[in-house]
This record gives sequence, C-alpha cells and structure tokens, in this order.
Amino acid sequence: MNQTSASTSLPAAGDTAAPRIAVVSSSWHADIVGQARSALLREFGRGHAPPRVHTFEVPGAFEIPLYAQKLAKSGRYDAIVACGLVVNGGIYRHEFVAATVIDALMRVQLDTEVPVFSAVLTPRDFHEHEDHLRFFSEHMVKKGTEVARTCLEQLARLRALHVA
Repeated sequence: MNQTSASTSLPAAGDTAAPRIAVVSSSWHADIVGQARSALLREFGRGHAPPRVHTFEVPGAFEIPLYAQKLAKSGRYDAIVACGLVVNGGIYRHEFVAATVIDALMRVQLDTEVPVFSAVLTPRDFHEHEDHLRFFSEHMVKKGTEVARTCLEQLARLRALHVA
C-alpha cells in the first residue's frame, strides 16, 4: 500500500487547526482516478485556509471502505474522501462492487461520525478506448472538484452545529 502526504507529518488526534482530510484512492485505473485526486487537491488549495490533506492508495475500490474506517477511527481526520472507478467488465459483478463500496462508505460515516465523501464512480458503459478514456478522465476532474467543495461545505456546516 502506498502512502503519500501533502504535509510533512500526520496530525495528532484532537488537533483543531485547519481541517484534516484523508483522501483514499484506488490504484485500479490510476490514470483516471488520479484525475479526481489531483482536481480535489487543486480545489482544496484554492482557499485562503487550505485543509491539511494526506493521500493514501489502496489496490481497488473494494478496499477503500476498510481503509477509510481505520482512518476515521484514528481520530486524526475531520473527513475522508474516497476516489475510485468501478467499471462494467461485461459481468454483473460491477453492480455488486459499486453498491457494496457506497453502502460501506455510508456505514463508516454513520458509525464513526466522521464525514465520508465519495468520488467513486460507477459508469454503466466503459471501454478502454481513447474516447472513453478521455471522457472519464475529464469527468473525474469535474467530480474531484465537486467532492472537494462538498467536503469543505459540509465540514463548515458540521462545525456550525457544534458552535450553536
């Protein structure tokens, strides 16, 4: 498992400075999934007080929920963002994997009370030809940007609940 960090050290549990966000990406279709991760990192960096972000890589989308759960339970992160791609390989399995991953991410969020955001996409039709590779790479940029904005907005709303 690869781990890269946008900052030099892991945040300590209970640290209240800038939001601490873990991004868990699957390495399956890394060229496409990486577009979402790069876009969300760019979006996070646009603000006047950017969050502290650590990125982690797991083999596939199916492995994301357990990793997200361990990160959420560590107490080191205010939010977890998942990035992945579950493709239809011509068998029913992709629907099972997609539903399982999304359901598990929701369970992690509800069980740990750490918000979990998904840029795990599940295209109905995906073929590894130039048109689809280009389309889904571009689409992941859009989804990465959207998930970053949603994450920051939800964190602000959740913090407001604690202040009131």
